[in-house]
Amino acid sequence: MRTFDYPILATEGRVHMIIAVAIGLLTTWAFGWWSLIVWLAVVFVFQFFRDPKRNISETSGAVIAPASGQVVSIGEDENPYLGEARALKISIFMNVFSVHSNLIPVAGTVKGCWYHAGKFFNAALDKASAENERNAVWITTEQGEDIVSVQIAGLVARRILCYVREGDQVETGQRYGFIRFGSRVDLYLPSGTPLNVKLGQWVTSGNDVVANLLR
Repeated sequence: MRTFDYPILATEGRVHMIIAVAIGLLTTWAFGWWSLIVWLAVVFVFQFFRDPKRNISETSGAVIAPASGQVVSIGEDENPYLGEARALKISIFMNVFSVHSNLIPVAGTVKGCWYHAGKFFNAALDKASAENERNAVWITTEQGEDIVSVQIAGLVARRILCYVREGDQVETGQRYGFIRFGSRVDLYLPSGTPLNVKLGQWVTSGNDVVANLLR
């Protein structure tokens, strides 16, 4: 197992956390104990931006969960990012209590990145894959397998962050993006890839292996 350590609180939330604490202090000064409900909101903001340590599998061919949340869809589908080739699609829905940093599912070379503006339907719905704001990253492994990981904005999310670009060499478990306040990640794998997860299962980004590319 390999361990990736990041700051315990995601840097993407730094401004939000400072503002939340400032509002909490101001409310306490003005209203005393009546400010308790505001401090509960402050706790929520901090938990949303937590970014815990991961233990990444080093098993050959392992595809790790790129997001923490519930598996809401599994099935064969067309991969719209690679010429509509057939693929195995896994969708992971992140609610507001999930860890929202996103990880590279498998090592390789970034062959393409695509951003699409869109709507903000509930990310748990199937139509979110095609109609919501999203950002796709195409990775090719050393063995020539193509994987696409798609960050999808949700009902509340309004900001997708992606830190990799075409040509980058990436490692399994590498932190590559963040989505604020409820969202989804679609993972497109080669058709027929053996799965380690089932519909409705909750997975943890980095710690859980969702599939294995070695048949």
